[in-house]
Amino acid sequence: MTPHIESKKEDIAKIVLMPGDPLRAKYIADNFLTNVKQVNSIRNMFAYTGNYNGKEITVFASGMGMPSIGIYCYELFKFYDVECIIRLGSCGVYIPEIELLDTILVDASYTEGNFAYGLTGENCHITYADKNLNNLIEQTASEKNLKLHKGNIICSEIFDYYVKNFDEFKARFPQDLHIIGAEMESFALFYTAKYLNKKATCLLTAVDSRFKDVEISSKDREQSLDNMIKIALDTSIKL
Repeated sequence: MTPHIESKKEDIAKIVLMPGDPLRAKYIADNFLTNVKQVNSIRNMFAYTGNYNGKEITVFASGMGMPSIGIYCYELFKFYDVECIIRLGSCGVYIPEIELLDTILVDASYTEGNFAYGLTGENCHITYADKNLNNLIEQTASEKNLKLHKGNIICSEIFDYYVKNFDEFKARFPQDLHIIGAEMESFALFYTAKYLNKKATCLLTAVDSRFKDVEISSKDREQSLDNMIKIALDTSIKL
């Protein structure tokens, strides 16, 4: 146990899927896993361990933002011997080529924040997903004929729709990174994984865009999220 996780060590699988929303963790467990056991409920940050095609997998919610996911991924990697975490999230997109509900595989995560400095004293603002893990995800998506966009995102400490001047905000990004979207957790996950010599990556579903004025039906949103979940699960059984 840790201050934030009540699970026994043997209750947590070596591979963890990590959505932000606790109810999405429950959705994945209810709809995709068998022999499911709830293994955490502290602060209503639900976690479940079950089987997917014979592979033991834990689904563990992270909450929103780098501080929250930073706590959970550190404790899972450090104290529960988790080897790999795949974050499953949503994002806003910054290029018109990405349609709403498309799936994005994150290559690099850039932040203006000081998560790395706070954790290790390092002045680091860009970190990367595990390359081998990303290659396996791309292979899995190709096998399932599911489209993936791969690129770099900004991991922000604020919800960008609340920014006073979005153009000034975006102009601060390093132009050579070609940022394609924004979310709020991946930098902390990638940096912590690297620090502890573990593996991590991030799959995202595009749920808003400054280039699209389209209403998404609940059915379409669910199907798109299911595609992202299936890619992660089918990748997990290969690890």
